[in-house]
Amino acid sequence: MIKFRLAHLGLALAALGFTAATPVVGLSTAYAAEAVRPEIGGPLQAAQKMMQAGRAKDALNELRKLDGKNPTASEQYLIERVRAAAASTAGDYDTAARSFEKLIDSGKLSASERANFSEGLIGIYMRAKEFGKANAAIQRSLKERDDPKLRAYLIQNYMAMGNTAEATRLLEADLRSYDKSGRTPPEEPLQMMANLQNKSGDKAGYVATIEKLAAHYPKASYWADLLNRIVSKPGFADRLRVDVSRLQLANNLLKKPSEYMELAQLVLRDGAAAEAVKIVDKGYKAGILGVGADAPRHQRLKDLADKTLADFNKNLATTEATLQKVADNDGLVSLGYAMVQAGQAEKGLALMEKAIAADHLKHPDDAKLRLGQAYAAAGQKAKAITALKSVGGKDGTAELARYWIMAINHPMA
Repeated sequence: MIKFRLAHLGLALAALGFTAATPVVGLSTAYAAEAVRPEIGGPLQAAQKMMQAGRAKDALNELRKLDGKNPTASEQYLIERVRAAAASTAGDYDTAARSFEKLIDSGKLSASERANFSEGLIGIYMRAKEFGKANAAIQRSLKERDDPKLRAYLIQNYMAMGNTAEATRLLEADLRSYDKSGRTPPEEPLQMMANLQNKSGDKAGYVATIEKLAAHYPKASYWADLLNRIVSKPGFADRLRVDVSRLQLANNLLKKPSEYMELAQLVLRDGAAAEAVKIVDKGYKAGILGVGADAPRHQRLKDLADKTLADFNKNLATTEATLQKVADNDGLVSLGYAMVQAGQAEKGLALMEKAIAADHLKHPDDAKLRLGQAYAAAGQKAKAITALKSVGGKDGTAELARYWIMAINHPMA
């Protein structure tokens, strides 16, 4: 009899080639010292050396020499350990599945190894599109332990089967549990839910899920999707495009010179010269403006913004007195916003608050939205959120206010 040392089986699933839609299990290196007969130990050791040399198929062929050798239970366990690793690496999933099944039923695995091999078996079934077997294996594992990862595999399996109704039901139940507990749901189930909603044509549900993704996991793709959809939404007010562009700027979504120039021109039109200067400066620092054939145009816009800001500061007292005299509250809101952007936050915010309280505004919710943006620009996060929460409207203002809150709470990196 010889002592056989089993090692380097961490490769067991390394070559399965699983995608994000199927489970991947990192099996730790396993060691076992078992007494085996020479006629068993020889091929086992040879197979293991072949595995270490990257010759998984040769290892499988070597293990076939043991067929009909009537191994003991301990010997069979060692054979299946090596065969599981070799078959997984070689992409022979039928053989790998049989070995995994035998190992799970052997009674020789520790609790942690049994859980790992069970997950590996699930992955093999899903890879082979054995959906029924995968479901059964997942359900067995769920009876042993309530693991969110296993529930995710089950949902993925139903999605792969095309059973979107059951996948949606399970996802909704999981996401409700997060909502009830006040915990942040993981990104992956939210992504799966968005995918299902998009495929089923549930536009409202899809947008709500993308909002959660953008709020908790701010990424350019989520924000771009949200902002593109709000502009195309029926009833969206064209005057709010400037606010959409402001959000795009805040989330680093502006990438073209024309986008920077358009936004700078819009805020200049609205009297916020200091904001225009900041936009142009950001474009220059990003290397988007000031380069290429249109560099002279960019410079002219920069000069215009600088001159307009100088004129604004020079005429500020006269402009405010004129607006106060005629009680132009819309104008005072715009002036207060411009003052905040120009560094006069205390006076500008007070002017905005007073004008909004006086009412007689053409678009009250626009004014509240602008106030929230002004508080954010002044670095007063809590007051910004309070102001934004007061915004209503069905023409896009309410959604934009909600998105500003998301951007303030979870800014893009």
